[in-house]
Amino acid sequence: MGGWPTQSGTGVRFEWGPAGADRLARETACLVVVDVLSFTTAVSVAVGKGTRVLPFRWPQRDPTAVERAGVEKAATAYAHQCGARLAVHRADVTPATPWSLSPDHLRQAPFASRLVLPSPNGAAICAAAPRDVRLVAACLRNVTAVGGWLTAHGYGTSEHPVVVIAAGERWPDGSLRPALEDLLGAGALVSELSSQGAGPISPEAAAAKAAYEGTADVAHAVAAGSSGRQLAAMGFVEDVAIAAEEDTCSVVPVRDGDGAFVPG
Repeated sequence: MGGWPTQSGTGVRFEWGPAGADRLARETACLVVVDVLSFTTAVSVAVGKGTRVLPFRWPQRDPTAVERAGVEKAATAYAHQCGARLAVHRADVTPATPWSLSPDHLRQAPFASRLVLPSPNGAAICAAAPRDVRLVAACLRNVTAVGGWLTAHGYGTSEHPVVVIAAGERWPDGSLRPALEDLLGAGALVSELSSQGAGPISPEAAAAKAAYEGTADVAHAVAAGSSGRQLAAMGFVEDVAIAAEEDTCSVVPVRDGDGAFVPG
């Protein structure tokens, strides 16, 4: 399906959430997922340590106890099948299971060669992305590196478009909650691509770029936004701080043939 649903004719495109990714992935050369708090930030930290990260879809609405048990069983089975460690919920971290979606936990955890990382947003989008589309994980930490990698590989033109997806968060009923930090992360990447000559840029992507370039203090905006405040209230202030570390990481996580994120 071409035309307006896919922002056709442009080299850099922007959309929100799983539905946007599903629609635009059908007509793109490369899909870049941005989930600042916290999936793609966690991926940047883990891949930077040499870990191969396998995304796993967590339900997009709050699961019942029975549903959660079923998903956890499936995730455990998948990790076993892949010979990987399984990341647990932030609050469930123990010395025996020190890996979670928390970037701070991943920095401190022992090395794991392979890690299954579940989340309802970024991981869900990545797990569902078509295997014939190049898939990249971006965040505020690696914007310049990702932008350089994309342009070096010829992405960001009308012939080889790149779609930047802001993962967003979820309301309790599972519906999409557009998240400020993902808008800023996506806008930062569009801004970087634009500076490197990619384009033309769709109006949607240009709006994300303008949001980022018009934000004087991105770190403050991430911390003061709804998602940052939520994590801080849960006791994970350091995760917010790590997510706001602009351009501190040169790793470009790219999905390989086995479905794992590895350095590109």
